[in-house]
Amino acid sequence: MIEMLSYPFMQRAFVVGLLVSVCASLLGVSLVLRRFSMIGDGLSHVGFGALSIASVLGLSPLGFTIPIVVFSAILLLRMNGRKGISSDSAIALISASSLALGVMMISFVKGTNTDINNFLFGSLLAVGKSDAVFSVILSFVVILCYILLYPRLFAVTFDPVFSRAGGLKSERYTMLLAILSALTIVLGMRMLGSLLISALIIFPPLTSMRVFKTYKAVTFSSALTAALSFIIGISISFFEGTPVGASIVMVNLGFFLLFSLAGFVLKRNR
Repeated sequence: MIEMLSYPFMQRAFVVGLLVSVCASLLGVSLVLRRFSMIGDGLSHVGFGALSIASVLGLSPLGFTIPIVVFSAILLLRMNGRKGISSDSAIALISASSLALGVMMISFVKGTNTDINNFLFGSLLAVGKSDAVFSVILSFVVILCYILLYPRLFAVTFDPVFSRAGGLKSERYTMLLAILSALTIVLGMRMLGSLLISALIIFPPLTSMRVFKTYKAVTFSSALTAALSFIIGISISFFEGTPVGASIVMVNLGFFLLFSLAGFVLKRNR
């Protein structure tokens, strides 16, 4: 660990990745329980398209991508439950279109294969100094919003209809949840890859739900599992030369299988 963190680029990647993993796991609890987890997959593909355009045009990656992904999150959420195009169809449509647009844009630049691999599967070298500072600030904003609005997000997650009847503007908090998720996805996908960043939203909550049954316990367990998965995954990537995103997701998969086994044993003992 000391050897790994002796490199400046690894220090930046470690701090940003750890914060993004915790943010994704916290937001993922509400998204999974509300069956919004696939929005993360759609937004990651939108982010890939936006990052590709920014790369080709020489624009700021985060400054260009964040507004587009946030707008897409609001658009997808507004389409949820409405007539016409269903939400899952809209996610599939936007995902495929954004992915195709990203590949087309990168094809106009030399070194296509390398760029696509970095965008799709992540790269430890993708986090620059300015991006790292910006990512840390936004990550703390996401965590602070989650802590301050925890009771409201809890209410909106389990019963949005009752929350609305009680005077809570559930649509507003649902929209905030989508926006925070969009920010988290954009912050993490340059390092973890646009195809795999959504796994950080889905795996930790599902893993924790194999053993824990209360919202608070699942939330704490998700954050801890996400942090451990990131630390182990980035260490494997550094020492073995494997893609960082894939390494972290495989560690998450290992925790999921382990928790599933533990949950099965606990259920039989009861």
